[in-house]
Amino acid sequence: MADSLAELRAKINAFVHERDWDQFHSPKNLAMAMIVEAAELVEHFQWDTLEESRELTPEKREQVSHELADTFVYLLRIAEVLELDLIAAANTKIALNAQKYPVNKAKGSNAKYTKYQENE
Repeated sequence: MADSLAELRAKINAFVHERDWDQFHSPKNLAMAMIVEAAELVEHFQWDTLEESRELTPEKREQVSHELADTFVYLLRIAEVLELDLIAAANTKIALNAQKYPVNKAKGSNAKYTKYQENE
């Protein structure tokens, strides 16, 4: 079992290489596959109320877990193929979002950052 992101990436890469699937893993194909899996995730919540979406049955929890895993694996594969460091990218994006959504304007609000700029 892979316990770290690096171990998981190595495990996924070995799985792909053993099956000679690199030839099919273009960024375009991986992005499309990831969106399909994300849509399958959304399907589990499609008609749920907000409360129902927070209280999953054990069966639904497992199904959601599988769809999240599928989406995550494709995300990791895209990053691998494009040689992107997801940890660095996430840290950069969090820093950018902190600038877009300053605490004094964003706290408790779900408004897009462009709303803050309109009010300045």
